[in-house]
Amino acid sequence: MTATASPATLMPMDAHTDRDAPIGIFDSGIGGLSVLRHVRAALPQEHLLYFADSGYAPYGDKDEQQIVDRSLAIAGFLIGQGIKALVVACNTATAAAIQAIRLQWPELIVVGIEPGLKPAALHSKSGVVGVLATRSTLASARFIALREQIAAAGKVRFISQACVGLVDQIEKGELQSPATAALVDRYVVPLIAQGADTLVLGCTHYPFARELIESAARHAGCAAPVIIDTGEAVTRQLSRLLEAKALVRSGDAAENGGSLVAYTTAGVSTLSTALTNLLKMDAEVRQIAAS
Repeated sequence: MTATASPATLMPMDAHTDRDAPIGIFDSGIGGLSVLRHVRAALPQEHLLYFADSGYAPYGDKDEQQIVDRSLAIAGFLIGQGIKALVVACNTATAAAIQAIRLQWPELIVVGIEPGLKPAALHSKSGVVGVLATRSTLASARFIALREQIAAAGKVRFISQACVGLVDQIEKGELQSPATAALVDRYVVPLIAQGADTLVLGCTHYPFARELIESAARHAGCAAPVIIDTGEAVTRQLSRLLEAKALVRSGDAAENGGSLVAYTTAGVSTLSTALTNLLKMDAEVRQIAAS
């Protein structure tokens, strides 16, 4: 099914407060599926709407205002579909735009992705943590403030690594290709060489390359790298906020589980294939006209 409405042209609406209303999840592309799988596992009764802005991916090479504009447009579109909560399943969009989303819709439950710097600091034995993320995330005031706060509070050093091109490889489905492996080696090996024993996956796309990241770390001399993926923490926070507002869909209404509808600003087949291959999920995928 193809929808011709553009997210940028839809007017903001109030969030629904119905328990049966869906939860919206969005990302610059397929990376947010790594968060979707945690949400589905923890809240199988909930209806979910997933929005992949693959026609504009990656966000990591966009300027901040572009990311804010896209994020507000997508949030507005999902609110127009009647969501009761929104998960910004993108580190770059969270860093750039979550404050703007919360200001626009103050009554809406909004959960963003925070880089797992705090748990990484607690897990690291060497005191050196490598952070793999996009350029935009690493340059954001939100990330820099968090990094400095945690570094000042403990004896840990963060080494940031912008992984240019890795999102593109994952969007293409090249999770095990030689080109992707070479790219991962280029970014991970220097972090291990500088003493990192813990790696933060600071982009929701990167969990899909976790096998390559762990392999690169081991080959570089870190036998048991600790990998920090914050998808579970996001899901726990979403669950807490839904419970606090009595918006959890009841078990009686969910005998057959919640539905899943997905939207994309790129080709339908790409997102359908990603849902099937990465998550073993089937969903109705609708194309949204880019603008």
